[in-house]
Amino acid sequence: MFDQSPYPCRIEWGARGAREAAERGDIIIVVDILSFSSTVVTAIHHGAIIYPYPFYKDGKELEYAMKVGAELILGRAESIKCGSPTLSPITFNHTHRNNKYVLCSLNGALCSWVAGKASVLLIGSLLNSSAVASYANQLQDNTGSAITIIACGERWDNVTDGENSLRPAIEDYLGAGAILSNVKGELSPEAELCANAFKSVEHRIQDLLWECGSGRELRQKGYEQDVIHASRLDLYPTVPILSSAHFVSVEV
Repeated sequence: MFDQSPYPCRIEWGARGAREAAERGDIIIVVDILSFSSTVVTAIHHGAIIYPYPFYKDGKELEYAMKVGAELILGRAESIKCGSPTLSPITFNHTHRNNKYVLCSLNGALCSWVAGKASVLLIGSLLNSSAVASYANQLQDNTGSAITIIACGERWDNVTDGENSLRPAIEDYLGAGAILSNVKGELSPEAELCANAFKSVEHRIQDLLWECGSGRELRQKGYEQDVIHASRLDLYPTVPILSSAHFVSVEV
């Protein structure tokens, strides 16, 4: 199979890309802007402890949370009613420091779980794009491993037999491009195009996320502040790295 293997800096999509990158031993950066990766970066910045777990809707999430001694994060509406943090970056603050949470999602958490055995798994977003790129550069200098950005994408609803459920999402593509524009290694053609896409629209990144399909979906559900927060570029120096099944912070 032809791939991006001649190049040390790459971009792939979804769980399949995450699995193959982990099997290669790449430095993996998971990007799910609205909202998993933005939530993880914000939570870790405020000192929370986050365990990623896929969203299976079969009760295993609660069983896993009990196993690791963490609180299972509920859906946005449920959590807001009871004042708990949720898959919304703005619900995390300093009061959640040292608290343990299991964070589930259909895309970012799934990709993180699939790539959980990678030699290095980082979380990237617009919020920490320069910091995560800088740390990945250091790791690449020390190890010689390739860097693969995983743009998680979204899911199509009501797919029929034979259809692929992955929906490429521009917010993840632009988030990946923000990171790739700061890595030092040679970019694959796919990664170069992604980086250039970000550079061409960096000055209006907030407008694009506000109006993109995923942004409009969140806004229509009343979560416009999530979109605003996730659109901020280089707000945090925090780099979440997976260690013993949960994310810890590396400050760059």
